[in-house]
Amino acid sequence: MKGHDYRLGYRADLEGLRAVAILLVVAVHAGVPWLRGGFVGVDVFFVLSGFLITGLLVNEITSTGRLSFAEFYVRRLRRLLPALLVMLLIVGALASLLLAPAEQLGQSSAAATATLWLSNIHFAFARLDYFSPGTETNLFLHTWSLGVEEQFYLIWPALLVWLLGRDGEPGMARLKIGMFVVALVSIAACVWLSYKAPQLAFYMMPMRAWQFAAGALVWLYFKGNGAAGALQVMSRYADLLPVAGWAGLAAIALAAVWFSADIPYPGGYALLPTLGAAGVVAAGCMTTQPVGVSRLLSWRPLQWIGGISYSWYLWHWPILLLGYAFTGSDAPQYRATWLLLSLLLAYVSCRYIEAPVRNRQEWLTRPRTAIFAALALMLVANSLCVRWNNRADERMKLPTMQRYVLAHGDAPVIYSMGCDDWYQSDRVRICAFGPADAMHTAVLMGDSHAGQWFPAVAKVFDRPGWRLLVLTKSSCPMVDVPFFYARIGKQYTVCETWRAHALAQIAEIKPDVVLLGSTDTNGFSREQWVTGTAKVLGALNPAVGRIWLLRDTPSLPFDGPDCLAEHAGRPAWLGLQHACSARVDNGHADQVYRWLDEAASRFANVGVLDMDSQVCPGKVCSAERDGLVVFRDNQHLTSSFAASLGPAMAEKLGIGTPQP
Repeated sequence: MKGHDYRLGYRADLEGLRAVAILLVVAVHAGVPWLRGGFVGVDVFFVLSGFLITGLLVNEITSTGRLSFAEFYVRRLRRLLPALLVMLLIVGALASLLLAPAEQLGQSSAAATATLWLSNIHFAFARLDYFSPGTETNLFLHTWSLGVEEQFYLIWPALLVWLLGRDGEPGMARLKIGMFVVALVSIAACVWLSYKAPQLAFYMMPMRAWQFAAGALVWLYFKGNGAAGALQVMSRYADLLPVAGWAGLAAIALAAVWFSADIPYPGGYALLPTLGAAGVVAAGCMTTQPVGVSRLLSWRPLQWIGGISYSWYLWHWPILLLGYAFTGSDAPQYRATWLLLSLLLAYVSCRYIEAPVRNRQEWLTRPRTAIFAALALMLVANSLCVRWNNRADERMKLPTMQRYVLAHGDAPVIYSMGCDDWYQSDRVRICAFGPADAMHTAVLMGDSHAGQWFPAVAKVFDRPGWRLLVLTKSSCPMVDVPFFYARIGKQYTVCETWRAHALAQIAEIKPDVVLLGSTDTNGFSREQWVTGTAKVLGALNPAVGRIWLLRDTPSLPFDGPDCLAEHAGRPAWLGLQHACSARVDNGHADQVYRWLDEAASRFANVGVLDMDSQVCPGKVCSAERDGLVVFRDNQHLTSSFAASLGPAMAEKLGIGTPQP
């Protein structure tokens, strides 16, 4: 017997809202500076899913007295799976050609979990490693939201059947109460974990369930009461709903403009776009003709974008990253080109893969067979990703690649000694070098950008009568101001405590020389840089003979060893062996240098040490120079290269040539 394909009536405003959501997501991924909160588009998608899926399920249960789980899952699989698998196959093939084997390991692992709708769990439990690239470079990072959606589809039907039962109106009342309970428990967990375990709060479905429940409640109150109930609601809220629609769209726009990666998200912040989306959806429930915000969202161009929104979501992110790997440039004109290409691919995918498969009723004729076939395809795709991972691992072990693999690990010895505890604790761990009874003491203190200079500093002070103490905490600036650390998703209070304790200990030691260093990309204002640095210097000044502020070194717009490995491993016929170098002309870095100099000028014994001309001569940074790999990632020098700059540093410090 042929199954039924339950559908809700087409609403142009919802298609337009999909377009708004995908445009926001694409904008933030493309680096549009005034839409840094565009990631809230995903929250809008979750609300829409909660509204539509709840409507479909409740309609089927109330119409037939039962729910065909198999048919529901088939409808979801035929809607989402084919386009996803095609994207994974093509992107994986391109990545195997363009990326370094070391990069491909992480990419293939994420792709393997994406084939099973588990990539959100993969990213939620990914171990933070300071010197490893973040998830923002993963081609399949965007599939986390698909994992959340699919896990929602997995449990929502059973939850609705359990809550609704066969009791008619009492069942609907119980369902509404159940949705409120889900929303309250989920949002409470979400807010708490946004500060305690940000990765879990962001990626895990239970902490996003309240957003699906918000959409479900809109349907239950504005569409789930039958015709008579709808008329009652319309008469009660006729004047408020148009206002709610405009206010909802404004809330989404405000979140996109106001939010950034520097807030604990989702947390309570996600209420703004979630309630905004709920308001827009509710506003369109009570009219047969689009008016107000619904009319705006029914604009034909938005309808077209909304129609291909799923495919565009699949393609835009990996194409942006692969395009960057292809050209080695992140210039706006290139990004625009890659977005247009992803839009074209989205149209092709929607027209020839997504739409034809979605509209084929044969899937519903034998739903169990269709489900087993889909699961088989997922397992085949997963096995291909595992094979890709194994092949990348084999290539990484080739002699031609080992040089670049080793460069990634060419970090100062202080990290293997446990001197740096990153964000795990505020305990001060001092690594000491040289005799404990030495007459003179030098101190190197700061974040990892200070720590990268240890091999050079060690050479400078490897002389009779000196000992060297190292105190570092990765991403902890030598600027006494609180700040939100996006990498860990919360305020870096551990840094503040550690810095205060470290400064107190150094003041007790009374060293002859102190070198302080920090990255210049913390986002501090001029006032914060000058005043915050002066506070640190003021804590040290009375107890230290001479203090040097290390100017931050320039960064590459790419990972140095990976770039070299990419070009060494690419087939010659691609013709993409361009140089791994880039001109560095960073106006912000020059500003920070002037602000550091301004802070230093307040103290007679403080100077600024600038090694940029030795690292990037002529303002051109290269991944490799004079037979040495210069950077071990995109921003930290290799120990080998840093050590080679010992004589130049000694000369600038006026200490004399270090021992060979």
